[in-house]
Formats: sequence, structure tokens, C-alpha cells
Amino acid sequence: MRILLLMLLHAAIVYAEDVRPDSLRYVLPEQTIMGLRWQTQSGAIPQSVTSITQRELEFANPQTAADAIGHTGQVFVQKSQLGGGSPLLRGFAANSVLLVMDNVRLNNAIYRGGNLQNIIQLDASTLEHAEVLFGPGSVMYGSDALGGVMIFNTPTPRPSFSNAAAVRGGGFTRYSSANFEQTGHAHIELGYRRWGFLTGLTYSDFDDLRAGSVRPDGYPDYGKRPEYVVRVGETDVIVANDDENLQKPSGYSQFNLLQKVSYFGSPRWQAHYAFYYSTSSNIPRYDRLLEYRKGRPRAAQWYYGPQDWLMNRIQLRLTDGGGLYDEASIIAAQQYAQESRHDRGFASESLAHRTEAIDVYSLNADLGKRIAAGQQLLYGLELTHNDVISEAVRENLMTGELGPESTRYPDGGSTLSSVAAYVGHDWATSRTTALETGLRYTHTLLNSKFADKRFYAFPFDEIDVRTGALTGSVGLSYHPVLNTRLFGSLSSGFRAPNVDDVGKVFDSEPGSVVVPNPELGPEYSYNGELGLEQRWGDRWTARGAVYYSQLVNAMVRRAFQFNGQDSIEYEGTLSEVQAIVNAGRAYVTGFDLALSWDASRKWHARTMLTYTAGRDTEADVPLRHIPPLFGETRLKYERSRWSGEFFARYNFDKQFGDLAPEEQSKTQLYTVDGTPGWYTLNLRGLVKAHSRLDVSLGCENMMDIHYRPMSSGISAPGRNIIVALRTRF
Repeated sequence: MRILLLMLLHAAIVYAEDVRPDSLRYVLPEQTIMGLRWQTQSGAIPQSVTSITQRELEFANPQTAADAIGHTGQVFVQKSQLGGGSPLLRGFAANSVLLVMDNVRLNNAIYRGGNLQNIIQLDASTLEHAEVLFGPGSVMYGSDALGGVMIFNTPTPRPSFSNAAAVRGGGFTRYSSANFEQTGHAHIELGYRRWGFLTGLTYSDFDDLRAGSVRPDGYPDYGKRPEYVVRVGETDVIVANDDENLQKPSGYSQFNLLQKVSYFGSPRWQAHYAFYYSTSSNIPRYDRLLEYRKGRPRAAQWYYGPQDWLMNRIQLRLTDGGGLYDEASIIAAQQYAQESRHDRGFASESLAHRTEAIDVYSLNADLGKRIAAGQQLLYGLELTHNDVISEAVRENLMTGELGPESTRYPDGGSTLSSVAAYVGHDWATSRTTALETGLRYTHTLLNSKFADKRFYAFPFDEIDVRTGALTGSVGLSYHPVLNTRLFGSLSSGFRAPNVDDVGKVFDSEPGSVVVPNPELGPEYSYNGELGLEQRWGDRWTARGAVYYSQLVNAMVRRAFQFNGQDSIEYEGTLSEVQAIVNAGRAYVTGFDLALSWDASRKWHARTMLTYTAGRDTEADVPLRHIPPLFGETRLKYERSRWSGEFFARYNFDKQFGDLAPEEQSKTQLYTVDGTPGWYTLNLRGLVKAHSRLDVSLGCENMMDIHYRPMSSGISAPGRNIIVALRTRF
């Protein structure tokens, strides 16, 4: 497959060199994106990309940043609990896709490989736009960007450039019936002669989520919550649920703060500072509360503690650097994150508290230089360092006494550092052809120390992993005739092991325990993509792409031995030993399609469809993060003072035998036949009631269908009425 893709790409380049530019031009609709760290026209990027504007976000009213990404119709989102959202991009998820906020990578040393919910720490209410770059982004972004890069950008405060101050602002309040959402947001922007200030605040409170009541034929009890556990005095009591569609407990709350300051020193330099802060209440881990053992709930309590994240970011933007650069960006960032897990078995008096604290420091220097007509050189450096502290205690609820408990990560502390350099070359070879090439080298160092061995007799005192990876890419964007674009790329990607991969101890599901593997190495991917974009007249546009990724030394969870044993005792249960290992080879392939119809200035329609397949060829089993065929169809009508949209979302079924082995063990999440297919019908609209007041109304899942996206631990919202009032000044 790789040889075929290379031959096709070579033929396209040779043919492009023989085409005279003449009057050919590209008139397909384009978007300005940040997919290459600099603002770039989407028509010049040789891989699939989608974006969401601030206006689209305001119209869609997503509750979280995960919901905002799902609004593209091209990203599958898994949720283990209401306070979650794990995006799946082309068969990759969690620490195999990259989160970027204002050009700072957010993936840290303990981003895990299962399903990762950290995206909800970002505030969808303060986003200016978001983008998804599908396929590997390792040349520009380094490790973790195997499936794609999700790029979030917040507004830059603007100076007034005059002696008078400029004041702008706005806010909104929103209510959603399915989880009794109550969200309030306010922001204000102040501009002075050279200074700009922006402050944004958002608070959301979500009650328990109500699922749909109309279930698939043959599964009348699928997703019902007939009972739940409450603590009465000093006793755990199982109580009947008055509404079996109400998923108790699942509610939580969240607060976000954004503060940005900009100084425009001159046309040649600008300085920007930003502070981001997010915290939450306790978040019930709903999927764990569904597990039963010996006919009764396995856990009386299982929740995440407050999810705290803050970031300080300083950026210096420079232009006109002589022979060194035309434009440069230097970003220094410091992040702090704290997360904790708390669980207690049913009828147990002992509550375990496991807490992780992570400090992350990063420095990026990105430079661009025009070296000839139609040619630009992009190059840069990246330094990162992670410090991880893992602690644990066990609390006796009867006496209040605190005792020792095994930590999730090595208790002696862990560090993960990397240093990288990249270079890229953009070359508009003619008015019809653009060629991109790039190389990046990344060196990673990991160290974890095991100090306390009273719980597990580790046969080592520390783990040292030192890896290096050279990745490259070549891509072509070619416009052979008016309104037609062909694009293709070949690339390599990698993911270096992090602390979660190498050093954790945790129960992945009942009866299994994951242990450290000091021999773990990086995984690599080799990828190809071919795409076509075509426009007919002023109304129809079609876009499609096929892709293939071959994984070598893929990191997967497999049976393992600990001190010669294939099973050990973990929290009172004899559990099969597993570990993350390099298991040989795997592949992911698929296609995505999008068709748009602009019937007039008022009527617009769009359909998206995504298919993914993947398999671990070493074990001959399905890969874990492969969603079923899914898509979305929208029909929108717009007028000057109001707009409305009817849309359908749909997923095909996935048979139980097509699920990965890790998923097949989670029988509480599936029917006996796997994941049923589903569709929802939805309606939303916006009315400009006043020049400074918008009213949004919506009804999602109008038919109250009960559905649960593949791998999700909580059922999706049932019929959901949304009302939002938005103002600006």
C-alpha cells in the first residue's frame, strides 16, 4: 500500500511540473486555519482539515469543548461519564491524538491510552475558532499526533490604536433540559492605545443526565438505571430509581477563567500573556458505577476529584528578522494539572484516594522565511519537561483514620522531557501546484522511581526510557482544472511512551490489572492519504479522502507476567496481569466524505460520512478505537434576523464480535449483540430579537431515542430542550 501511494504521488508531481499555470485558478471555498502553526489557506494543505468558527459555536450551543468538536460531524466522541468526552480521530484516541491550545501542546506525561476526558477542561464559550487536522501531525507537533491534532484558539485582545479607550463585551445564559444545565458566561475586552485586555468567565452546573426512553427493538432494558447506591448513616443502601432513564449519579459543575493581555510595541513586535484556569466539582465515574459483582454493585463510590488545570503562557511575535526570518513566534508556557480518583467497594468502610499532580514546562520557537518566489522555509525548536508526583491514602470512613495505599504511578516521582527540531518547506511550484515537505527529530527521556514496595515487589527500583524518532512528510495539493483540487500526502509519525504507558498500576476492568513495563518502546506509523475536492457551479461541493496507516511496534494492552505470575491480588480481587507492550503491527484505514449544497443565499445543506477500520495483525483482533460508520446531515435556512437548522445524526451498529477484546469485557456497556445503530432528529434556531440580544432555541433528539455511542459508559441525552440568551455591547 505504501509503495502504491508513493508511486501515485510521484506521478502527480511529475504531471504537475508539465502543466502550464496559464489561467488556471482555484475558486473552491477556503478557510484560514492554524494547522501548520501559521495561518494557512486550507486549499494549500495536503490533508483533510475541518474548522469551527465562533459564529458556528454560538449557533450550536455545545455544553463542552468535546461537544464542540463533535459538532463537526466528522469526529466521534466517547464519554465514560457526563463530565467527559474522548475524541476519536481516524481510529486513534486519548494520548494518540494531540490537544493544542493557542499553539501550546496540552498532552502531558500521564495522558492515558484508553479513553481520555481532559478536553472538557477547555472552555468552549471563549473559543474564537477550533480546527481538526486529520492524520499524523508529528512533523509540526511531535509525539502523540498519530490520529490528528485538535487546535483550539481564543481571541487576541485588540488595542484601540488611539487615545480613546475601546470597550467591548458580552455574555450569555443557557438552559438545557436533559441534564438541567445552567450555564452563565461573561467576557469583557478593553483596548487602549497599545494595550489590549480580555477577561472571560464561565460557570456551568449539570444535574444527573436523563437518557432517551425509546429503546431499540429487542433490548427493552438497555441502558436502564433501575437502582443506585446511597450512604445512609454508616451503611450502604441500594435504592430503587424512580426514573430508570435518569442516570444517577452523573451531575457535576465546572468553572473556567481566561485572562489575556496584549502589547503591540510596533509593527515589528508584539507581546502576549495569557492565563487559563479550569476547575470542577467531583465528577462521578458513571461507567464504574454500573459494574456488578455477586449480584450487587461493585462500587459504592467511584468519582474523580476536582479536575484542576491552569496555564501561564507568554508569546513574543516578531517580524522582519533580516536573513533569519520574516515572521517568528516564541512561546514559553507553564502548566499545572491535578487529578484524583476516589473509589470504595460496596459495604466497605475504606475509601481509596489517589492523587496526581503534574507540572509541565514548554518552550517553542517557530520561524518562517521566504527563500524564493513561491517558497517558504518553516523551522523551529521545542523543549518540554514534565514532573509527576503520585500520592495515595486510604481513609476509614468509620474512624477517619488515614492509612497507606498503592499509588497509580511510581511513588518516587517521574519526569518526562523532550527536545525536538523541525524544518518544513512550502513550495508553490506553479499557480496550480503546492508541495510541502518536512522533517522532525525528537529525543525523549523518561525516568520513574519506585520507593515503596510494600504493595508490589517490583523487580526494579526505577525505569529509564530514552528514545529518539525521525519523522517526515511530503504532500501535494494540485488544481488541474477550475474548481478541482487533488491532494495527497505520505508521512511517518510516532508516539513515545509516557509515564502512564510505562509506570502505572490500575484495574482496567474487573479481574484485570495493568502493571509497569520497563521494556516499552515507541510506536511508529507510516501513513498515506489521497483526496479530491470538486465544485460544480456555485452550488455543489464534494470532498472526500481515503487513508491508510500502518503501525509498527504498536502499543497495546496484552497479557503479561509480574515476578513470574500471570495473576496477582489487586484490591481484594485475583486479577489477570496485563501491561502495555509493543505488539508488532496493526493497521487503520478508512474514508471520509462531505457533500455541500448551497441552493440559494438562504438554503444550505451538508452531509458528512466517516468510515474507519483497523486491526491488530499480530493478535488478529480488532483495534480498540474503531467507531462504526457514522455521519450527519444538515439543512439550514438563513434570513437577516433569524436562522433555523434541521439535522440528523446517525451511527450504524457494531457487532459484539467486531469489538476489541478490551471492550468485550465491559458487558455492562453493551447489548449481547454489541452496539445498536441509532439516529436522532434535531432542530435549532436563532432569532436576533434586538441588535444586542440573540435568542437561541433548540430541541435535540426530538424522538427521545435511547442510544449509547460505542465504548461510552453513559447513555446520550434523551429529548433535550435548549434555551439560550446572548447579548453583546
